[in-house]
Amino acid sequence: MDIISQLQEQLNEMSMLAVNTFGTLQRDAPPDRLSTSYPDPLNPNPNPKPEEDAKPQVQGQPGAPPAQAPGAPPQAQAQPPAPPQPPALDLAEQPKAMSHALVLAAKKFDALVAALPLSSEEDQLKRIKELQAENEVVGLELQKQLEAAELELKQVEVLFNEATDNCINLRKPD
Repeated sequence: MDIISQLQEQLNEMSMLAVNTFGTLQRDAPPDRLSTSYPDPLNPNPNPKPEEDAKPQVQGQPGAPPAQAPGAPPQAQAQPPAPPQPPALDLAEQPKAMSHALVLAAKKFDALVAALPLSSEEDQLKRIKELQAENEVVGLELQKQLEAAELELKQVEVLFNEATDNCINLRKPD
């Protein structure tokens, strides 16, 4: 694969990593209160105490029995054991890992850019002239092939018309 294709592939990979990183950060970001003058929709208590703001609000699931108050006697009903929870994603480590992958991809891209051959303007103009001359030769060759194909097509059309005329003439009138 040439270096330009490698650069394109690396740029695509960097774009994908950036989009996934930003999407993950946006998805996993905790909600933030814009102003203290607005009521908190998660805490309907109009006069919250400062220590209550620091505690996370735990809400029971719909249809589940109400949560037991601290210090209350245990309930008499035996609860079935909860199914094992899948391991929780480490929300602090995931952005670091994704950022690290993005930085590595950017470093690889920089290495590919550094590997590009350097040439002067005169060398580039010389190469452009060589490519234009090569293009001219290939263009003439293609033009000759096109003319030969058109001539062959005309010959095939003539033969086809002769064959259809012969078939029609051999057929008896109804």
